[in-house]
Amino acid sequence: MRNRGLTWLQALTAHGTAADGFTPSVKVVDSTLGDQKARFIAVVTDENNAFPRARQGEVGLLEGWNLAKAISEVVAQEKESNNKTAIVAVIDVPSQAYGRREEAYGIHQALAAAANAYATARNAGHPVIGLIVGKAMSGGFLAHGYQANRLIALDDEGCMVHAMGKASAARITLRSIAELEKLAATIPPMAYDIQNYSTLGLLWKKVAVTDAQAPTAQDIDTINTVLTEALADIAQDSKRDLSGRLNDGNRRASLDVRQQMAKAW
Repeated sequence: MRNRGLTWLQALTAHGTAADGFTPSVKVVDSTLGDQKARFIAVVTDENNAFPRARQGEVGLLEGWNLAKAISEVVAQEKESNNKTAIVAVIDVPSQAYGRREEAYGIHQALAAAANAYATARNAGHPVIGLIVGKAMSGGFLAHGYQANRLIALDDEGCMVHAMGKASAARITLRSIAELEKLAATIPPMAYDIQNYSTLGLLWKKVAVTDAQAPTAQDIDTINTVLTEALADIAQDSKRDLSGRLNDGNRRASLDVRQQMAKAW
C-alpha cells in the first residue's frame, strides 16, 4: 500500500516547489494555504534507507534530524518577519524506528530535535497544523506533528493513533490482540481508532473524505478548506501553547488536576 503521507502531500501541493537538501524519506514542499505561505512536510517510505528499521515510513535518525532542519530553517529565515510561514505536518507514521543502531546513535535526540523544532516554530508565531491521514503512532507521532497548534484527522478507519502497535501493546499487557481490542472498546485511551481518539479532546476537527487512499478533487478541496479554517482559528487565538486541548468535556479531570497543582505550587 502506498504511503498516505506522500499521497496527500502531493495532492495538497500540486503547484508547490519541492525543497532540496533533505533525506529521501522526508519530503518538504513549499506552497501556499489560502493566501499564506506554507511548508508541507511528510515522512515517507524509502526502500533504500541506510537504516533498515526506517524503510516503511518510521521516524528514525535521519528523519528526526531532517524534520528539525526543515522546520528550523524557516524559523531562522523569518525570525524578524511578521508574516510567518505556516507549517503543515502531513502524518502517516507507523512508529519510531526501533533498532540497536538507532539506540546507539541517539534516536532519542533526533526525535527530540524534531519535536523541539515544531514547538519552537509554534512559539515563534508560525501556525503549525498536523494533518493525520494514516497512522500516527508512538514516537513517530510525537516527533512529527503532535506539537501542532491544531490537529486534524481524516474520519477514516485507516487513521489510528496510539503509543504503540497492537502486537506490542498485547505483549506488554499480557493479553491477546483480541482481548486488547475488547478492552479498548470500553476505555477510549486504549483504543486505536480515530473515533475514540477524537473523544479525548486533542483533535481540532475530524473530516470525512470520499477516499483517504486516493483523494478525489472534492476531497482535496475539502481538506484545503479545513486547513485554511485552521489557519484563521490559530490567528484568532492569543495563546501559542497547547492548553486548548484541555477544554474538551472528557478532559475536565486533567484540567482540574493542573489547576490544583498550580495552586499548590
